[in-house]
Amino acid sequence: MKKALIILLLLTLVISGGLFANGNKESAPAAAPETVAKAEPVTIEIYYPVAVDAPIAKILAGYIADFQKENPNITVNPVFSGGYGDVKTAVQTTFEGGGKAPAMAVMLATDLYDLINADYILPLDSLLTKVPDKSGYLNDIFPSFLENSKYDGKIWSIPFQRSAVVLYYNKDLFKEAGLSAPDSWDSLAAAAQKLTIPGKRWGIEWPSGWPYWLFQPLAIGAGQNIIGDSDTEVIFDNPKVVDAVNFYISLSKNYKATPAGVQGSWGAVPTNFANGSTAMIVHSTGSLTGIINQANFEVGVMPIPGKTKGTYASVPGGGNFYLLKGASDAEQEAAIKFAYFVTQPKYAADFSTKTGYIAVRKSAYDEPVMKEYLAKVPQAADTRDALKYAGKELSLQNLGEVRNIFHKHLQAAYSGTVTAAEAMAAAQKEADAALKDFK
Repeated sequence: MKKALIILLLLTLVISGGLFANGNKESAPAAAPETVAKAEPVTIEIYYPVAVDAPIAKILAGYIADFQKENPNITVNPVFSGGYGDVKTAVQTTFEGGGKAPAMAVMLATDLYDLINADYILPLDSLLTKVPDKSGYLNDIFPSFLENSKYDGKIWSIPFQRSAVVLYYNKDLFKEAGLSAPDSWDSLAAAAQKLTIPGKRWGIEWPSGWPYWLFQPLAIGAGQNIIGDSDTEVIFDNPKVVDAVNFYISLSKNYKATPAGVQGSWGAVPTNFANGSTAMIVHSTGSLTGIINQANFEVGVMPIPGKTKGTYASVPGGGNFYLLKGASDAEQEAAIKFAYFVTQPKYAADFSTKTGYIAVRKSAYDEPVMKEYLAKVPQAADTRDALKYAGKELSLQNLGEVRNIFHKHLQAAYSGTVTAAEAMAAAQKEADAALKDFK
């Protein structure tokens, strides 16, 4: 009996030792409790601009809380700056100072080339393969917004806080004056002139302190955008562009319907419109919520009328999520996971209803919260529909210098120090020189 017990014990030891040594399937049950590894904690920073009159920080904090609930191993720390330019400057300062950059930042979609050339950002293609239904996800983003995300066959950013240029008009004043919504330059100018009350109310305000973006719909409406097909081509001196400059000037010079010269009034005009100080403004769709909440009249929203009757124009704008160099693999994956999370239809719809920005995904407009919002604020559908008339936003190599050149000469024309033709000829010459080394 004793001998049998010893033999049985030896056999047990040999068999069990062989199983663990050889890693056979029979050993799996013993290892099972340790096969589900707990996700390692990771913390990411996101630089974020607050560029419109909306409680962006509060909204984003809510999304972060929801995200962290689903991903308890990931901590998201947002760092808010004043505007897009401030975020870009903060990123540049961090890189040049040798500091650790945030994992992600929201910067202008048009900053793409500058960020690539500075070697600040990473392409997203390999990381996007890890999101659910990559092709369906990208196809659901409005093409006008995704266009500025692509370069050299790669995707470099994810649209998020996106907008377009639109015309806001006071429907009550239009009705009182017997006016219909403008459908051409002539009818726009005539309405602005009729609704102007000297010293009390402007017919239209059209900010030009940061002029290229709000000018582009004029150029497009004249039949010629200021950006060409390549990333090194601008079209400033075309007669149609000159015509657009002259029309802007005529609103003041001929129709006396808008302030003369450069209108450095971006932040003020939504309030001016809402309180009745102006009958129309050209501004961002991102100002919709603030305007609707302040105005005590019916607000009309539409794309910018073109030169020819029945034509319209707009241009997209706003910011995208960029993934910055220096982030670890874990930080990169966490950042893309967060960007995907907050661009789900549910959150894209919620963000749009709370800010006035256009939801970046088509399917967001099928969400119950969006349908309910559109029933109350039909103008939100008008901001989305402006994208049907949107041309390409100015984005190209050496953007900062080219944009400054265009601003300088366009504002000179607005101020009356040179003619529109002289200004655009000078802008074309200088811009071509600035782009020469990139061709």
